[in-house]
Amino acid sequence: MKPSLLSFVVPAHNEEALLASTLHAIHEAARACAVDYEIVVADDGSTDRTALIAAESAARVLPVHHRQIAATRNSGARASKGDMLVFVDADTLINAAVLQAAIDEVVDGAVGGGATVCFDGRVPFYARALLPMLTAGMRVMRLAAGCFVFCTRAGFDAARGFDETLFAAEELAFSTALKRLGRFVIVRAAVSTSGRKLRTYSGLEVLRILGRFAISGRKMIEQRDHMGLWYDPRRVDPAPGRIDAAK
Repeated sequence: MKPSLLSFVVPAHNEEALLASTLHAIHEAARACAVDYEIVVADDGSTDRTALIAAESAARVLPVHHRQIAATRNSGARASKGDMLVFVDADTLINAAVLQAAIDEVVDGAVGGGATVCFDGRVPFYARALLPMLTAGMRVMRLAAGCFVFCTRAGFDAARGFDETLFAAEELAFSTALKRLGRFVIVRAAVSTSGRKLRTYSGLEVLRILGRFAISGRKMIEQRDHMGLWYDPRRVDPAPGRIDAAK
């Protein structure tokens, strides 16, 4: 059965540079798919114009102070009203094709899923080389990238949302929890997400993070320490793929 209401949950922390175009893309996709929807922006302690931009873009603003992506996503979801949830990162552009594919899968009985991901702008060579392998691997393992995750309300509740003991990789744990409940799919339609982390952190820095994780495992992502890639003040993007509301 087609969802009666879609709830888009957008976690955001100091996202004035990209949020307006993200919300515009959501509106355009939802209207093209002819669905009833709401947008909840979970504003996690922003000190810039994030909340104002969200309100001006016809989104409901939910102020939170977690500084943890899992908790922020959960707060947005629990404040929403839809029977289908679509989590979209504040730096990610969706489109009608990917949204319709997600809706179709839920109508066909899927409990949730994700999408193919591409990066905006220029990214380092190693990222361009590894992305096809990473995409194929996540499709085979049925793991969603955090920038776009969808699920039924019943699935979210049964999985108890995102694991708030984790400061990173919470979308992988959530994917695993949903797979235990039913069919979980990665649709072939793609979303475009910012490549700013890959542009502002060197390959060596990324390798060090992966190395620490290989040694420490889950213990590492249960602490904010060493999670600077996600929680440190954002570095200046040397070649942004898009800038909208900051202008």
